[in-house]
Amino acid sequence: MNYDLTDLRLFVAMAEERNLTRGAARAYLAPSSASHRLRRLEEALNTTLFERQTRGLALTRAGEALLRNARQVLASIEQMHANLSPFATGIRGHVSLWANTHATHTFLPDDLAGFLKRHPQVSVSLEERTSAEIVVAVASGEIEVGVLADSGTGAGVELSPYRQDRLVLIVPVGHALAGRAKVGFAEVLDHAFVMLHAGSAIHTFTMNAAAALGRHLDVRIQVRSFEAVCRMVGAGVGIGMVPRGAAMQVAGLSEPPVVVEMDEPWAQRDLQVCVRKGAERSGFAQTLVDYLRASGSKHRQAAITAGR
Repeated sequence: MNYDLTDLRLFVAMAEERNLTRGAARAYLAPSSASHRLRRLEEALNTTLFERQTRGLALTRAGEALLRNARQVLASIEQMHANLSPFATGIRGHVSLWANTHATHTFLPDDLAGFLKRHPQVSVSLEERTSAEIVVAVASGEIEVGVLADSGTGAGVELSPYRQDRLVLIVPVGHALAGRAKVGFAEVLDHAFVMLHAGSAIHTFTMNAAAALGRHLDVRIQVRSFEAVCRMVGAGVGIGMVPRGAAMQVAGLSEPPVVVEMDEPWAQRDLQVCVRKGAERSGFAQTLVDYLRASGSKHRQAAITAGR
């Protein structure tokens, strides 16, 4: 059958209001018109959608099933409008970018803001994924651009330098490790940790590093951002491990944590721009790749100059 979107919106309104008159008002219809539409819908489906009760309407089993599906249909239509609206406002290009937790929370916000100001005709969707997921998606052509930690896995993809960074330990002021210049990972495993949420790249990496030593981390709390990790550590909840760039970006904390160097070869976590090997990219995707590479080069040169 052909479903009328007005009928679906009316049905959802009536189901949520449990009242024909109020549902009709939400759908901007007269009660008589709403009643006619409902009767026609029930006849087309050959089933009853509501039980008429003294206090209003109650959904039948068929009505409950239609409500679930009608909500999904209407949500999909709203999403379609959202996806198409940028084109109506003059945006002529779109790039999908996947990045790991580190890049998403530290360097990409500023770089993407600069890119979008320079290219107002482009929109970007940014999704946080693990580096392994990004490699697979880029190699398969699912996305054109990714930013990930250099894992040495380059099969089917090309990696180019983006930003240099290190994982550092952060501890509360006065903590037993606060006075140390460097610590090894094995030395900190007896302390309670503040961690980024499960599923994030750094959470998985840290857990695997502990497992490689035959240990398990005592995770006191999991949070959704590096800033929250720094705040929790500064407040004395536990210790944490974050990229130096993230620790340096958190300002204005009443109780800032102390940064301690990690004496581990894997602490160096350089970020790479990832593209499919030998593939032609859309013009806007290539423009974004060039912009990220140039931004990375500029910051690396600035770091070299500052080191002098």
